[in-house]
Amino acid sequence: MTSALFVVSEEGYWGEECAEPLTTLQEAGVDVTVATPTGGPPVIDERSADPENVGEETAEFVTTVDEENAALDDPEPLATVSADGYDAVVFPGGHGTEWDINTDRHARALLREAVAGDEGTALVVCHAVGILGFTRTDDGEFLVAGRDVTGFPNEWEEGIVDEHDLMPDGRKLPNWVEDEVIAAGGNWDAELDADTSVTVDGDLVTARGPGSSSAAAETLLAELGVETPEA
Repeated sequence: MTSALFVVSEEGYWGEECAEPLTTLQEAGVDVTVATPTGGPPVIDERSADPENVGEETAEFVTTVDEENAALDDPEPLATVSADGYDAVVFPGGHGTEWDINTDRHARALLREAVAGDEGTALVVCHAVGILGFTRTDDGEFLVAGRDVTGFPNEWEEGIVDEHDLMPDGRKLPNWVEDEVIAAGGNWDAELDADTSVTVDGDLVTARGPGSSSAAAETLLAELGVETPEA
């Protein structure tokens, strides 16, 4: 059976960016395991479950997945898992990844194992793409150097943080995804004129944001050779 490991934030994952790939893969018969930095339950960003922010349908969907999907109930600690044995490692986005996933050494090892190894594929979504700015290969080079990627763009970040990089909840954003990835040598194109943005470069699949979550899930299934269930 095809299997996937989801690496999910405890500081605020974006609902759609986790729920959409999670349920799409499960419906396709993929066996899903969830890991978080400490092994505690993943925490949804309340803004991503607010009907006034994302619409009633999306809010209901992500809330149901967050509360009822068994895969999210008992996550593994990141330090105890390996990319070996999984066909894919998935990094859902959300601003929360800036504070726990993106600079976590075990998360970076999982990404490196999935992308640089002989087998495996990684899907990295939205703010989680920032992990590419901190992940190096065994040779000490940035994993993203020379790779084509998309992710959460500076233009969108400007509409969220204030002039001091403070988030609406008062936390200071430690870095901007686009800046970090470009500094690490990535070929950045968030395709701002397109409705969705999903980029495949070898074993690395990146997606721009919430609106690209569904396309990202379908792309990952195609990369894994898993057929999508007929409606």
